[in-house]
Amino acid sequence: MASHSFVHQVFIVTLLSLFLGQLTCEARVSNNDVEFVRTQGSRFVLNGSPFLFNGFNSYWLMHVAAEPAERYRVSEVFRDASAAGLSVCRTWAFSDGGDRALQISPGTYDERVFQGLDFVISEARKYGIRLILSFVNNYNDFGGRGQYAQWARNSGAQISGDDDFYTHPVIKGYYKDHVKRVLTRYNTITRMTYMEDPIIMAWELINEPRCQADYSGKTINGWVQEMASFVKSLDNKHLLEVGMEGFYGDSLPEKKQNNPGYQVGTDFISNHLIKEIDFATIHAYPDQWISGQDDNAQMGFMQRWMTSHWEDSKNILKKPLVVAEFGKSSKDPGFSLTNRDDFMGNVYRLIYGFARSGGTMGGSLIWQLMAQGMDSYNDGYGIVLGQDPSTTSLMSRQAHAMAALSHLINGLQNQERPRAQGLVHQSHHQHYGRRNRSSLGRKHGRKSIH
Repeated sequence: MASHSFVHQVFIVTLLSLFLGQLTCEARVSNNDVEFVRTQGSRFVLNGSPFLFNGFNSYWLMHVAAEPAERYRVSEVFRDASAAGLSVCRTWAFSDGGDRALQISPGTYDERVFQGLDFVISEARKYGIRLILSFVNNYNDFGGRGQYAQWARNSGAQISGDDDFYTHPVIKGYYKDHVKRVLTRYNTITRMTYMEDPIIMAWELINEPRCQADYSGKTINGWVQEMASFVKSLDNKHLLEVGMEGFYGDSLPEKKQNNPGYQVGTDFISNHLIKEIDFATIHAYPDQWISGQDDNAQMGFMQRWMTSHWEDSKNILKKPLVVAEFGKSSKDPGFSLTNRDDFMGNVYRLIYGFARSGGTMGGSLIWQLMAQGMDSYNDGYGIVLGQDPSTTSLMSRQAHAMAALSHLINGLQNQERPRAQGLVHQSHHQHYGRRNRSSLGRKHGRKSIH
């Protein structure tokens, strides 16, 4: 049970958030006043003011919404997330071949599934949640690079492997056609094209790009340059990101010591220096990447991983950074809600501290939120808001603290800012001080449905 002082601290944060003005106007936008999220230097801005957030992943939204009888699950997650103050959601705008495919074959789409994505975007607008939409998967789940390679083989192209996705003109043509189809899609509910809709915060080129044929990062770098330029030629209003996990490559060899012992064919520095890429992302799964190490070692890696990328985003890239995936699996041996809350609390504390210390850190997206009764979609990381009150409360407090910090940063020219900032930081720091000992990470298999 929470102590009286703890409740009082949270009450102070919430009151100050509201006092500092129309919190929901920044984090959760109304249906009639939606503006594009933009970048200004190394910060996100909304309506000219700093935009910091706490958010979530729900990869399954379009897949579920393709069946109208199941759309209530999408509404449930958005409703509960909005009530908790979560303001950004990352999800898939792809499903290539297979069950409930959006793209049945190159250039051939299932209108029923596209209308499911229409619904997802419409519901996001209804509940004031910004979307990050990804165009394709690195993995075979929901098609991915492997499906594109197979389509090219079926057309008679000479394909040596899935890594040809990044270089073969036929496959690159398929990808560009899909991007254009999504950007120009006319939403049957909102009555506007996707590229006109500001509730979409950003596009993502690919979920977790990897390339075994070239670990240096140069092959993926060429592909990112080409595709980022293509996206921006069609839509220069929305933000664009790569979808990277954060592995370092050959451009700065000394940085590779921060990787968890291996490379995956990306280069966090060079891939994100491409001018058409508006912000950087990292993913973090120490319980998978260094599963043989103990809890403290895994949390130590997590802190170094986040710190290194924050410093590089601030000093080299000079672009915002988002922790776009992190989580703790219930399939880990010895898993408990307390361990998951400790892990999330430590990550949130670091994110808040980075955001407060000179900007650059924009927010984070937990992997992943689900509705009740979705066990078949659960990869071990599923969180149902309201089902685990301690986790829900933790996420909500972070959302309100980040939104409050947005207002405090916006008041830089206000003489009262130092005093207000001290109040929020003190109460937030005291709260997370209770969770500064991690109990993290054990071996598991993550995201079987990624």
